[in-house]
Amino acid sequence: METLQSDDPRELGSYRILGRLGAGGMGRVYLARSPGGRTVAVKVVRPDLAADSDFRARFRHEVEIAKAVSGRFTAPVVDSDPGAPLPWLATSYVLGPDLTDVVAAHGALPEHTVRALAAGLAAALGDIHAAGLIHRDLKPSNVLLAADGPRLIDFGIARAVDGSRMTQTGVVVGSPGYMSPEQAMGKDVGTAGDVFSLGSVLAFAATGRGAFGDGTASHASLLYQVVHGEADLTDVPASLLGLIRACLMKDPAQRPAPGEIVSALAGQGLDAALHDWLPSAVASTIATHAAGILDLEAPEAPRTAPQTQAAATFGPAPTMLDGTPSTGPAGHGTPPGGTPAPAYGTPLPGTVSLGADGSPAPARSRRRVLGMALGGVGVVAVAGGGAAWMLTSGDDGSDGATGTPGKGGSAQPVDETFTTPPAGVAPQPLWHKSAVEDSTTTGVPLLTHDGLLLISGDPLVAYDVRTGKTRWTKPGICRSGAQLLFHDGKVFLADGDHDGVLVAYDVMKGEEVWRSRLGKELAVEDTIAIDDKNVYVTATDYSQSQSATRYRTAVAAISHVTGKQAWIQHRDWGTKDYDVQGTVSGKYLVYADSNLNLTVRDTATGGQLWTKKIGEEWTWRPTVANGLVFLPGDELTAVDADKGSTVWTLSPAGRRGFNNPTVIDGVLYASDHDDGVWAVDIKTGKRTWLCDELDVEGPETFLRAGATLYGATGSLDGGIVALEAGTGRFRWAYSDSKGVGEPWQVALSGNRLLATHGPEIYALPAV
Repeated sequence: METLQSDDPRELGSYRILGRLGAGGMGRVYLARSPGGRTVAVKVVRPDLAADSDFRARFRHEVEIAKAVSGRFTAPVVDSDPGAPLPWLATSYVLGPDLTDVVAAHGALPEHTVRALAAGLAAALGDIHAAGLIHRDLKPSNVLLAADGPRLIDFGIARAVDGSRMTQTGVVVGSPGYMSPEQAMGKDVGTAGDVFSLGSVLAFAATGRGAFGDGTASHASLLYQVVHGEADLTDVPASLLGLIRACLMKDPAQRPAPGEIVSALAGQGLDAALHDWLPSAVASTIATHAAGILDLEAPEAPRTAPQTQAAATFGPAPTMLDGTPSTGPAGHGTPPGGTPAPAYGTPLPGTVSLGADGSPAPARSRRRVLGMALGGVGVVAVAGGGAAWMLTSGDDGSDGATGTPGKGGSAQPVDETFTTPPAGVAPQPLWHKSAVEDSTTTGVPLLTHDGLLLISGDPLVAYDVRTGKTRWTKPGICRSGAQLLFHDGKVFLADGDHDGVLVAYDVMKGEEVWRSRLGKELAVEDTIAIDDKNVYVTATDYSQSQSATRYRTAVAAISHVTGKQAWIQHRDWGTKDYDVQGTVSGKYLVYADSNLNLTVRDTATGGQLWTKKIGEEWTWRPTVANGLVFLPGDELTAVDADKGSTVWTLSPAGRRGFNNPTVIDGVLYASDHDDGVWAVDIKTGKRTWLCDELDVEGPETFLRAGATLYGATGSLDGGIVALEAGTGRFRWAYSDSKGVGEPWQVALSGNRLLATHGPEIYALPAV
């Protein structure tokens, strides 16, 4: 951004001008702020064009076009004055750089980022086309990357679908290299022209270069390649290749519609597709840039020369108009290192003290968060379901397989003794760390092993459970939302490069042990579960397709000893490669998917035993124990794992239904939608006890240590809860009162509880 010059306005309407964002053929674009503090981008027409009555009419038409479009992934018009001496248009300012600058600074974007980008831009095109418009200038510089998703901007050459134009007849408009063949030849352009441009933008994002040539090529050369040549899609990830090829078909009728693209890439919804969608380096720079923008003040006097910008990779916090660079926060957490705290005593700020004499806790909302974030892969299970870990008196520290990420049953007990705090008083953290913001996947259970704590995220970090210090860190190996499946000293992950392989890492060192590829045209997409023999994964078979974007999906078993395929079974057409939530127990591999099916397979062969519809919700990991599958919902249901028939149901007795249960040592634990906690006999389906004493949200995951049941709550009014496992009597609740809006997770290592709340990491005494 440049400082204002002598010929720049200081105000437009009620807006104070802060600086100049750029200039184009129509005029200049300024950063401005309203009296109420809203930051906007204001496009102002050049004086010579403002004197042209025909141009004024076209500009007025552009304002009408821009006002007609409203959507999550566009920049809405907030004000305008087409009749002013210098006509202007103000849109909401997007706190993020454009795609051109991001790729120039960081290179090609990761596959998951391009998928999210495609879904967001396709949704934007859907909104534009629904308003009866065609954008006609979709290119990287018109795509802004914000923390919550992309934005498609600049409708300067948009045309109404009904044929009314705001550009002169016969003039080819658009950007060479990104316009469609029909647009390049001056023909009528329909909505499919925008889809072609989308394909070109996605190819640029995925490879770092233009699909039809780079910036050194002449316009004529680029236009010729667009019309007659083939796109260079070298280095485009295999999972995106079919989609981009389909968008770049020369025949407009063969290109997919925006809605089809959204459905293909965001089957779990746009919120899930955009969860943690940006690389951490890009997200951090956006935060810095945003802080600088928000700190800007309008200049008191015109400057005669622009200030020199501070060096940065792209989109830096703008140089302040007095020459002082902005130094806003970059989204980073507290540096490594933590201060030990007493096991209990005077409660720290934020600790919930319940069940003891004293003033009551503040009233809380009874709102309920239904389900977990889709990007967080739901919950996990011991004996098939829930998120459960158990430390018994016979635990010898061996790592017997449980098939569950984050079980922690293999962690060596720490030789420590903690004093039990008074009734109702929560223990205080032994240490506390803050991870880099947005570097962890908060909906995935933790993994503990042999004195280490692993938290899913990028980078994947192993912490010392006794001190909180980092033992090792590995960037680029853990995808967003990846489970930490563990067995025999190894953690198993679908590769972070999205190359379709399964990789085993030494959990103590973070070093790669082996990697396995199912086949030349078979790509591992995600992990499902693990048992004594195999890692179970979802896969895509690129050798079987029904269209350029529809491939056959499969479920496969890979030996975690040899890394070789044990079996592979294709799934029905129409199933997705990313939507499986599953667990394994004995001979049963059980998973739910976004088609609302519950499927059970034989772990020995992969053969399907049965499948059935499960209602309107699937974003939970099935719980399996004692040959039964336990389903949450309005009632708690136990289903025979062999036949799929209902064995028993439990009514919530006037309460509002059940969350996903956990089974530990023959007892089922589940919270209800009114924040009560239930213990149920899994053989009879009869309630053992109900705890309705909580003044925090009902736990979504459970573990047990000795006679105490610990629960980790969701994202509202939450924390770690301790109950007496035999009676359900409330003991204590710990909360940090940080409004991060993320679920809590808890694991066990010896007699320490390891807990996370968003980027915050705690070690608590298991007392």
